[in-house]
Amino acid sequence: MRDKVLINVAPVAATCTDINPRAIADDVLKCREAGAAMVHLHVRDPQGKLTPDTELLNETLKLIRKDSDIIIEVSTGGVSDLTIEERCAPIALDLVEACSLNVGSTNLGEAVYVNRPADVRYCVEQLLKYHKIPEVETFEIGHSYQTGLLMQQYPMVRPVLFSVVLGHGGEAPATPEALTAMLSMLPEESVWGITHAHRKNFDIIAAALGMGAKTVRVGFEDSDYLDEDTRVTSNAPLVKKTVELIHAMDKEVMTPDEARAFLHIGY
Repeated sequence: MRDKVLINVAPVAATCTDINPRAIADDVLKCREAGAAMVHLHVRDPQGKLTPDTELLNETLKLIRKDSDIIIEVSTGGVSDLTIEERCAPIALDLVEACSLNVGSTNLGEAVYVNRPADVRYCVEQLLKYHKIPEVETFEIGHSYQTGLLMQQYPMVRPVLFSVVLGHGGEAPATPEALTAMLSMLPEESVWGITHAHRKNFDIIAAALGMGAKTVRVGFEDSDYLDEDTRVTSNAPLVKKTVELIHAMDKEVMTPDEARAFLHIGY
């Protein structure tokens, strides 16, 4: 059997100021048809600001679930002044199956995304309480090391999924050397995937696939570039190109149900 890879689409740009549940759901459905098995969303208000109010998110998730079996993942983070309790509000939602987990503070351009140790522990405990699968967003090798310690302290479902995030200003660059260094610090009983912020080509995604990535995240949250000369107006072309790349490397794309089994969602 050929290797299989999960495609995760993050369809909403952080700069979006018009959060329209129907439009987001329609875009996600097209991404599912193109080959995405997971969708990554944040809790946003109508103007795109991060919020603890999950009403608009819930509306979006219901529209997605009505017509699609795609795995629903919701972020517990992003640069904001929300408390950790407010950030973790989506964990309790029934339609949410997985959540991002950030285990340390991070420079994001000129901003600092703060994740205090006590807040990290609270988030892990909430994920365990509601039986939601974490995806650890690791921006530097210290984050991977700290997650290894958390795996010793908490009964996290194995294997733990890591997304190696490259390309943000102030953090690890999107280079093969940085990717290699990041992979060297991943703890045992883990699997990993790639997120390339501010991406303008698929070079690092291709390198990651060649090095064994089991997930690839694409979408407007990270970049709307199809190539260095082409920007797209919807997320499906990004998913389609990722599928073509995966096939070109003699790998296959996971279905949502295959991805659920792989990640032990619903354990």
